[in-house]
Amino acid sequence: MADAAFPVPTMPVPPVGVVGLGQLGGSFAAALVEAGREVTGWDVDPAARDAAAGRGVRIGTEMSGVVVLAVPVPAMATALAGVAVDPTATVTDLGSVKLPVLRTVGATLGNRFVGGHPMCGTERSGHAATDPALFRGARWAVCLEPDTDLARWLRVAEVALAVGAEVVPVAAAEHDDAVAAISHVPHLLAAALAAAAGQAGPLALSLAAGSFRDGTRVAASDPALVTAMVEDNAGPTAAALARVQEQLTRPWPELVAAGHAVRAAAPAGSRTIRVPLERAALLALGRAGGAVTRRLAAFVEGRLPDTP
Repeated sequence: MADAAFPVPTMPVPPVGVVGLGQLGGSFAAALVEAGREVTGWDVDPAARDAAAGRGVRIGTEMSGVVVLAVPVPAMATALAGVAVDPTATVTDLGSVKLPVLRTVGATLGNRFVGGHPMCGTERSGHAATDPALFRGARWAVCLEPDTDLARWLRVAEVALAVGAEVVPVAAAEHDDAVAAISHVPHLLAAALAAAAGQAGPLALSLAAGSFRDGTRVAASDPALVTAMVEDNAGPTAAALARVQEQLTRPWPELVAAGHAVRAAAPAGSRTIRVPLERAALLALGRAGGAVTRRLAAFVEGRLPDTP
């Protein structure tokens, strides 16, 4: 049975709280301030708090509206310790893996929690890497589970849209499978490529140019953060890595042609569509490679890739 359309009345813009003011959390808080939103931030690091305050973020531990957990996935379960969260607040996160967070934070908060993941990080980390423009044009996965409260999902989607992102409705398990293929395995391949080039010696490294730079950029990321990311998503990452290893056994001309065909088939444009606020329709948009770009009463407006 299809979900019924969910009419959502116009509501006041909620305040936002951000716990963790490193690259993602600090950038998100700064972007919201630039958009004129009321933002309260907190971080255990005094330097991160001072940097955020310098960008106009109110520093404090009392939060309401939409509360965003911008800490590493292993720290999610204890991120709210010492933070006073309004019992009516919606809580989301910026973690790179969703099922482990659902099992911890989601199990504690129930339908107050809506998982999220902006696809826009860089190899840099910490508050010094803050960039208010980080989310502009980025895809932001917002999880839509069978028991997700659609009104709360929409609140999370709205704050993502407010910083210039496009929202991809997705189930947590499908998200983790997808990011294993396009994020987690690339981190492992970048590390392998860099390590192998290092074994080739200083001449090879001195000749490295664009393809090596692009292929190894994320190998400069914090090793502890990358290790936690791939281990938290070990099953899907192992499966995605096995598919890459299988590809490498193909004859080289065949492999090169197959990879080129996938890249060449990328859609050149997109078309605008309207999608009702119901779970099945929203997930269908995400699965088709589309994204939500703005809210329209009981609908959302989105973009769907053109079929090549």
